Amino acid sequence: MAKFLLGVLVGVVVAVLASVVLVLAIGRLFSSKQPVISPNAVIVLGLTGDVPETSPVDLGLPFIQPQGAPTVRDIWTSLRQAAGDNRVKAVLLQPRGLSAGWGKLQEIRRDLLDFRKSGKPVYALLQSPGSKEYYLATAADRVYLSPDDSLNVKGFSVQEQYFKNTLDKVGIGIQVDHVGRYKDAGDLFTRTGMTSETREVLNQVLDQIFGDFCSTVGQGRHKTPDEVKALVDLGPFTAQQARTSGLVDELGYEDQVFTELKKKTGAGKLNKVPFRNYFRATPSRGDRIAMLVGEGDILRGEPDGGFNNQSVISSGVFAKTIRQVREDTTVKGVILRVDSPGGDAVASDEILHELKLLSSAKPLVISMSDVATSGGYFISMTGDPIFSYPNTITGSIGVLYVRPNFRGVYDKLGVQTETLTRGRLANLDSLSSPISDAGLQKLHESIETTYRSFVTKVAAARRKTYNQIDPLAQGRVWMGSQARDNGLVDQIGGLTEVVSFIRKKAHLSEKGDTNLVMFPPRRTLLDVLTNPSTDTMVESTVWNRMRTAIPGLPGPSMVKGGVLSVLPYSLTVQ
Repeated sequence: MAKFLLGVLVGVVVAVLASVVLVLAIGRLFSSKQPVISPNAVIVLGLTGDVPETSPVDLGLPFIQPQGAPTVRDIWTSLRQAAGDNRVKAVLLQPRGLSAGWGKLQEIRRDLLDFRKSGKPVYALLQSPGSKEYYLATAADRVYLSPDDSLNVKGFSVQEQYFKNTLDKVGIGIQVDHVGRYKDAGDLFTRTGMTSETREVLNQVLDQIFGDFCSTVGQGRHKTPDEVKALVDLGPFTAQQARTSGLVDELGYEDQVFTELKKKTGAGKLNKVPFRNYFRATPSRGDRIAMLVGEGDILRGEPDGGFNNQSVISSGVFAKTIRQVREDTTVKGVILRVDSPGGDAVASDEILHELKLLSSAKPLVISMSDVATSGGYFISMTGDPIFSYPNTITGSIGVLYVRPNFRGVYDKLGVQTETLTRGRLANLDSLSSPISDAGLQKLHESIETTYRSFVTKVAAARRKTYNQIDPLAQGRVWMGSQARDNGLVDQIGGLTEVVSFIRKKAHLSEKGDTNLVMFPPRRTLLDVLTNPSTDTMVESTVWNRMRTAIPGLPGPSMVKGGVLSVLPYSLTVQ
């Protein structure tokens, strides 16, 4: 009987595995089929939520998996190809519920303006738009809004959350030490409100983004920045108010937009083509330039596996990717694309070491996305030129130590602990008691050493002295335009400028085609199944969803604690 049951069990397992393989094979067959682009195509660029730097896991199941959000690289590549593609007549932009940062929005807006230089129109159809959606839409020739919709443009705010009182109630103590006047990332655990330094920096962030919004929208809508500022104070707007104020051109629906596009392009019939279909139908060509993406919190080790760990830069895995790029003889140059608030200080140093080896082997340039702060800024210190957007959040050159103490929780739960030690600081890492004065002194020496090393390496990479960098460091956040003025980055520019620079540095033809090859490459479901890590999969999925629901929640590097070089704020301007 036992043998019979074992045979049945084995048969069921084999049948399930065979079914999975069959489904994957069928899915791969459908997903690998290249779409056909008909003449008179209108590319529909629908953007929702974030615009990632790396693609999510490819399940290979087009009938189950919805089309993923295009990456920044995808948008840049496809709009450049579409500009010279005779089959493409126009682009229809449909942004909704955007959460992308202001650096990425500047990149996409620039890409749309570059497409318009081809003489082909860009129309925008807005649905419940806020400031981010409207900011992008002002790059279009004409902006449409549904008659019963509204335009939720009313200004900008930054909200910081502090958890000290909550932690006190549950009995969790957080001990924080830092080097740098502005390195206040631990304040969310230990304070109930902003310091004067935090308030100073965040006001400067608001001024930069609000000023850019008013000037950029003014250019798109043929108004002065002061006129835009005055209009913002009148928002939000009904659809009719938005049209009367000159913020939108027409009130209408999608079919009416296509009717107008037919008149504009002179085409008898227009074919709607989703952006992802066009991207798949037009493979990149030209000189292979690696786009090496570092996106997310920086952690030490190799937390491989899972569906969502693209949002984490693990030093072990990223180092392997860097070596892969270095050894690829078909890669002519490298763009290091950084979108990271930082994280573990040692992991950041390990990554920088590998990047310096890469820089000595291949032409390299740094491109900062939305955020390149603390450890994210540190890994950019290869000594190669750095490009950022005006609205990139960068700098934050500082170090802190974070360590939780659960003694209060244990007391509430009646948990008793006894510890036997040998060595004066053997109990330094214990989570059941506060750090002693001697331990705090030892840790402070450690983070001071790390800070001095950080500033020294920045000074060397930026070709300045320690004393020139130290006043600009202190954990202070700078916007991209400020960083350029202070010599922390070299140039303001997006992918177009970066690609032009790396082609010149790699001695490639100025007018040649560029194939931006993503590293790490997009992973498939088979990659995940053959390299599983259940803990990482669950942790990353849960953590990403929690941070989406609670924007002020600290990142995984802050929760893990230790010596950190991380952005002081969970910063969202909207």
